[in-house]
Amino acid sequence: MQNIKVQFENDEGRQLSGTLDLPKTPVTDYALFAHCFTCTHNLKSATNISRSLTDAGIAVLRFDFTGLGSSDGEFADTNFSSNVADLLAAARFLEAEYAAPSILIGHSLGGTAVLQAAASVPSAVAVVTIGSPADPAHVAHLFGDARDELESSGQANVNIGGRPFTVKKQFLDDLEQHDLYASVGKLRKALLIMHAPLDGIVEIDNAAKLYGAAKHPKSFASLDRADHLLSNNADSLYAGRLLAAWASRYLPERDIRDGALRAEHGSVVAKTWSDGFYTEVAAGDHSLIADEPASVGGSNRGPSPYELLSSALATCTTMTLKMYAGFKKINLDAVTVRVTHKKMHAEACADCDTEDGKIDEFRRELTLEGDLDDDQRQRMLEIADRCPVHQTLHGEVKVRTKLAP
Repeated sequence: MQNIKVQFENDEGRQLSGTLDLPKTPVTDYALFAHCFTCTHNLKSATNISRSLTDAGIAVLRFDFTGLGSSDGEFADTNFSSNVADLLAAARFLEAEYAAPSILIGHSLGGTAVLQAAASVPSAVAVVTIGSPADPAHVAHLFGDARDELESSGQANVNIGGRPFTVKKQFLDDLEQHDLYASVGKLRKALLIMHAPLDGIVEIDNAAKLYGAAKHPKSFASLDRADHLLSNNADSLYAGRLLAAWASRYLPERDIRDGALRAEHGSVVAKTWSDGFYTEVAAGDHSLIADEPASVGGSNRGPSPYELLSSALATCTTMTLKMYAGFKKINLDAVTVRVTHKKMHAEACADCDTEDGKIDEFRRELTLEGDLDDDQRQRMLEIADRCPVHQTLHGEVKVRTKLAP
């Protein structure tokens, strides 16, 4: 999957940081993931769940709540209400820059916050909790002996998961202000409750209470022997795959708009409609999708035209090197080509004939796997320039256009 670091503002003007995980295939839907209490979005289980979702074509935004991880602010000034507000800010960011989230996912107290926020995210059709408390106040038991100090002095230092945190009494006061059962009863979205029977942090009874409060469609999935943090890779990857399969039942159909789009062998046909840049492509016997990022008016459901052009250069290069290695009996196990493209000012290019305006620069990086000596590796670098697409880009090109009858 592809990882993009993102930042966005919450209601208080603080910068929240996160990661947008994108699938290698066209994006079908977007999900928003809320991490557990005092965790960060880089928790291993969150990353694994996201990886399973991207394998199913679902993009995932994982972010740090205020005062945690890479996000700005002080944890001591946050509470359950601020977590809910941060979630809504993340949903607005997704909608503005990419597409509104269809799935809301929360781990532990993050799941409780998702349940509280879900009614304010109309795009979300599916909600998932993982090891989540049925009452926000459940988290207060983690404060242990510090409860008395919180009540008397207004703040206390507590140890959670081996790390020290400063907590203020306002955190406890805020927990009492939320009627989660009423929110769950009015959810009107598909709900999946995932919980491990042996969870020693949030007991399995919490799942039963949430399930009882919810209306159909609702589902429960046991995570068997998993611990609260899903620290075993197999458990978190399983949870992600199960989540993706369940959500597919409720996500909107992504039908191809023009099923009759066809192209002859060796030719390409593309069709774009008036409501965006989403484009369906027939390339010989194959179908694919192109698009533009949301930042320029697209829906980011497929690669951009320049990404497709870069793909042509990259794939042509790998195939050319594979053919050459086979012909020369070179022990090449695999070849990876990474291509980036940018526009640059001609005056900044020392080896360009063009002097004015901008030029297109493609940068290509080769990774050769196998038992190759230095001379063979250098020769492969030279052969890369013989790729037919490379030669087309460097040669004289004519594009002749006419109107169809």
